[in-house]
Amino acid sequence: MVDIYVDADACPVRDETLRVAARHGLKTYLVSDGGIRPGQNPLVELVIVSQGADAADDWIAEQIQKSDICITNDTPLAARCLQRGALVLKPNGEPFTEDSIGMALASRDLMQGLRDSGEITGGPKPFNKSDRSTFLNRLETTVQAAKRQRQ
Repeated sequence: MVDIYVDADACPVRDETLRVAARHGLKTYLVSDGGIRPGQNPLVELVIVSQGADAADDWIAEQIQKSDICITNDTPLAARCLQRGALVLKPNGEPFTEDSIGMALASRDLMQGLRDSGEITGGPKPFNKSDRSTFLNRLETTVQAAKRQRQ
């Protein structure tokens, strides 16, 4: 069975993920350091981790298996999940892949350095309706691909 892991703190596509997971009957873990109310779906497990910079990331990276799916904007977490053979999507639907993760990590480090030096003060572009639609389509195809990998 394919499981879905959501880095749930500040994730803008939790509801969309739960809809797709329910349609496919997939166990979904919402991993957070608090502030999320549990739902009624028995296939959704709310995992509350201790507060700390990487507590949710560490839990996901330790649990995720080959062909599971992770939803995160966190590039280092994405790299850890890819190393375990998982599939990883950003909330805007963009996949992290073995081919793209090296550049994503390098870009993250570069941007962090520029922010730390004050050269860049803005963040990413705002999340929009198009991102949500792209995510839904990409999650559907990712779930189908993960199921094929598990067979």
